[in-house]
Amino acid sequence: MNRQQTLMPLPLAAEMIAAGQVLCIAGDEAALRQLPRGQWIGGTIPYFMTGDGGQVSRDQVFVTPVTGFAEPPRLRLRDRAALPGICRDAPESGYSIVIIPAFSDCHVEFAQHAPDYEEMYLKPLVGWIAGVHLDDLAQAKPRVVLGPTGEFADDCAVVMDVPLPPERFAQIDIVNLFHPGHGPAIVFPASGFTVGACSLDGQPGNLAEYLASAGIDTRLPLVADYCGALVNVSIKAVDRASGRVELYAPVFPGLDYRIAAPVDDYVASFHQALPGQTPEIAFSCNCILNYLHSGLEGKRTGDLVGPFTFGEIGYQLLNQTLVYLTVR
Repeated sequence: MNRQQTLMPLPLAAEMIAAGQVLCIAGDEAALRQLPRGQWIGGTIPYFMTGDGGQVSRDQVFVTPVTGFAEPPRLRLRDRAALPGICRDAPESGYSIVIIPAFSDCHVEFAQHAPDYEEMYLKPLVGWIAGVHLDDLAQAKPRVVLGPTGEFADDCAVVMDVPLPPERFAQIDIVNLFHPGHGPAIVFPASGFTVGACSLDGQPGNLAEYLASAGIDTRLPLVADYCGALVNVSIKAVDRASGRVELYAPVFPGLDYRIAAPVDDYVASFHQALPGQTPEIAFSCNCILNYLHSGLEGKRTGDLVGPFTFGEIGYQLLNQTLVYLTVR
């Protein structure tokens, strides 16, 4: 655990910024707007895993210091057109942190096309999808912040490129407690965040109708094998009448998806999934759906702390997954 990663009052975060520290900050928009300009990037979210357990805070911010770099990190905004170059322009030795506003064009672009970006998977890319308090979904927009200018954006990603000395390297790990259940293999004809038609064990079908008629618990994600890694796609809403299902991440054609098997005890399963000896964590985040569906308020997930987000980034967009980065 990075002992400096913590939820803190605004004056303390402001002191760290004024001291010239390089920081990644998560918090409610109203809180972030009170911070001074400096060497930091940020994104909106008021849900956090802390050393005392999961909690909601609108008046504190979660601060992750960025240290150990070979030269000062580069901080910038990227619009949708510039996003595909995110890995190509990253340091040859180091890593990048990206925060993307939920429901934005950048979110859609990254979700659907990130696996095909130039030099993707060759340079570590970690980050999260900014969100809002769930009570504010109808009126608030997720935003990111470029600290040096104080600019807030709801239509751009914010990126921090962190060069490392040649003797150090960054490694991304994910903790996914879900695995495919025993239901039918679900294959989609096209990619997208909204789906309907599909095949179920090779027979024509409709996902909304299947979920409703089979009584599926839609808190469970779809799970597929993406080149050896199990990746979740979380279900946002089911409209049986229109035959449409909205998702928090896109599905891709030609892959076999299945509804995940239930996880009986998230906290116990999480502790079992963690490695015995975790090196110092440079960054971590978890999913808001894990917080909600697994009742994590007041409960800890080991030493891993960070924001609960609207999506996790471990190279590509992930759902209902914990992502962490270590520097060795």
